Amino acid sequence: MTPLLSIRDLRTYFHTEAGVAKSVDGVSFDIGEGETVGIVGESGCGKSVTALSILRLIQPPGRIERGSRIEFEGKDLVTLDDDAMREIRGNRISMIFQEPMSALNPVFSVGDQVAEVMRIHGGVSRRQAWDRAVETLALTGIPSPEERAKQYPHQLSGGMRQRVLIAMALIMKPALIIADEPTTALDVTIQAQILDLLMHLQKEFGTSILMITHDLGVIAETTSRVIVMYAGEIVEEANASELFARPHHPYTEGLMHSMPHIGRDTERLNVIPGTVPAPTNWPQGCRFFERCPYSWDRPEHEHPPLYDVGANHTSRCHLAVEPQHRNQPHEPVVVREGVGAA
Repeated sequence: MTPLLSIRDLRTYFHTEAGVAKSVDGVSFDIGEGETVGIVGESGCGKSVTALSILRLIQPPGRIERGSRIEFEGKDLVTLDDDAMREIRGNRISMIFQEPMSALNPVFSVGDQVAEVMRIHGGVSRRQAWDRAVETLALTGIPSPEERAKQYPHQLSGGMRQRVLIAMALIMKPALIIADEPTTALDVTIQAQILDLLMHLQKEFGTSILMITHDLGVIAETTSRVIVMYAGEIVEEANASELFARPHHPYTEGLMHSMPHIGRDTERLNVIPGTVPAPTNWPQGCRFFERCPYSWDRPEHEHPPLYDVGANHTSRCHLAVEPQHRNQPHEPVVVREGVGAA
């Protein structure tokens, strides 16, 4: 089956005075129709830059490098002209941003902002767009949507503002929604409501979702397939159930162990030692080498490819072909002085 979105060798670099920051460096993956795919990783791994690249929202000094391909519904988004890209952005592909207060315009009512998407892409009258906006706000569970639509962002709670962003993303019934940390700014109970809402609306409209988060709990609850990113590249990809049952890459293992668990001593959470290397100077070998508890000579000098480690399960780790080193853990290498998180 032809995927809805197919990304091949995506490279998004930022050309700065300090050097070329290779924020996304050779990423490839697919999303099928109606599928929910999660991208997980710590800050600086390239998750959000990948999302912005899909929508062609990268601003100078950043740019998508030649050879990158982002095919959506049979079109290469990298080579589309600006007018054609505007027809897709907000219409066929929508995005839910992580901070609703900064994503919404404070001087327009929320109803006007939702209706504007319909007016731009739907070719309808102002009244028709307003009515559709109220209907979509009601779908997201906002009470008294006619009255709420007349209010301004500062008059709504954080959860209500996030529902407004979801309404803006859904009003054109897009084929793909990119949700970039959609629950980060919300308390736990509201997070659960928003995630339930997204999953319910996805089933109703058949929309594909790319869920970007650092929260493995969100990934476990919402996605069918998981992509783990580290230092600008994919280090592991598998079905969600397979990944949580049998993580292969040491970075994925570290993420799993850093999650709090009921019954575990919570006075001190496990952490992955060290920091992400600078994107202007990725290591020659494995980019996780200096933080890895299983490191040996080969990963220090040889950059690992994505190995097949199971059915639809890949891992960028030489342990796939030299598993004996997993039985010889040691303290991670001391991080080089001056190297910080990206």
